[in-house]
Amino acid sequence: MALPGSRLIRLTRKPASGEEAPSASELIAALPVPTLLINPEGKVADANAAAESLLNASRTAIIGKPLDAHVRFPENIAALERERAGSPLNAFDVQISNDRGMKLLADVAFSPVPDRPGWRILAIHAGAAAHPMGNRREQGSGARAAMGAAAMLAHEIKNPLSGISGAAQLLERKVAPEARGMTRLIRSEVDRITSLIDRMESFTDPRPLELVAENIYPVLDHARELARHGFAQDVEIRAVYDPSLPMALVHRDALTQIVLNLLKNAAEASAGGHEPVIHIVTAYRHGVSVPDKDGKGRRALPIELCVIDNGPGPAPEVADHLFEPFVSTKRSGGGLGLALVDKLVRDMGGIIQFSREGTPERTVFRLLLQRAGKDAQ
Repeated sequence: MALPGSRLIRLTRKPASGEEAPSASELIAALPVPTLLINPEGKVADANAAAESLLNASRTAIIGKPLDAHVRFPENIAALERERAGSPLNAFDVQISNDRGMKLLADVAFSPVPDRPGWRILAIHAGAAAHPMGNRREQGSGARAAMGAAAMLAHEIKNPLSGISGAAQLLERKVAPEARGMTRLIRSEVDRITSLIDRMESFTDPRPLELVAENIYPVLDHARELARHGFAQDVEIRAVYDPSLPMALVHRDALTQIVLNLLKNAAEASAGGHEPVIHIVTAYRHGVSVPDKDGKGRRALPIELCVIDNGPGPAPEVADHLFEPFVSTKRSGGGLGLALVDKLVRDMGGIIQFSREGTPERTVFRLLLQRAGKDAQ
């Protein structure tokens, strides 16, 4: 395969008799690290599968666009790269980003292409801790311990709560009218704690979900209507759907709960701001995958669903822990809403990510789900 506007670039070793050396595109495709080929005009001429995954975009969407449309560097690195055009440049622990949610520290290497003035190869070495499309929590021992604690609390506390509520109800009949406000306060607090316990029980439910092929749009429209007539009456909710999106492999009730939780979170985050608005956006993304549970293969997650709000976003010290149990940005929150969302998404074989994107910045919760069908890729 020839590069746009150039002849094939050959390997430097002399090929054996009857053997043709790989082309530049074949060579780049075989590299295990995200790699981009940049032409003299500063546009991307080729990209490998690792780059597609890192940039959350298909090869056809990457090629032909300026490099800074996909990868942005700090100004000092960008200026140094321009000054040293034609010479190798290596930089370590560089903060790179783009409009698609990629924010990470990485090592980058610019290498000139021999005998092709102005052509460069960019390799991006992202560390194992980097999250290319936003913050994503891996469930570890802390989360499992929290789940165990939640299950224990649900079992040990719920029965005494019913006794407290019943005792308060009996007292309310016997105390003076001016004291009944206190008994009602006791009952309302018991009801609040019971509701929290119910949510904890949902969070600790170990039963696997039965996943089926679903058109997610009726689910999204149902959740949107519930939100518009309930907690999001004062917030505009706009739908930006990809009409060609295939069926997704999901659990309908779980997906409904996920979207409702995210819409409620977005409505509360944007309420009180100037022209609060929530966007529900869907897209099909190539090249996004995660390891299978057995570790022997990878599972493609091409169905993208984003809930976006124009609220101020969480404080930086909270942002990295949003999906952890008992972490909340609201004084009245129990800190289980996003933890439950994370659990349900994982139960469906997907992932959820958080990021602040765009100018001005908006909060993005991005779900990546499986496509239904044997040919899902």
